[in-house]
Amino acid sequence: MAFETRASRKRSVVKALTYRGVIVCLDFVVIYLLTGQAVKAAAFMIISNFYTTAAYFLHERLWARVRWGLEKRAS
Repeated sequence: MAFETRASRKRSVVKALTYRGVIVCLDFVVIYLLTGQAVKAAAFMIISNFYTTAAYFLHERLWARVRWGLEKRAS
């Protein structure tokens, strides 16, 4: 019997949020190291978090529809 799994929207949201948590920290550290200014690093971190989270979520949902590279498994 063959079956196929698909990522739920909730899973995609949780993956996007946890990924963003890591990226937000990395953004802050890198911008702070480059500029030496915590305020600039924090501002960049906050602003970029909004548009990159949306982009990641959309990217994840598009890839959930792509059949390429999926293998059916028999149970």
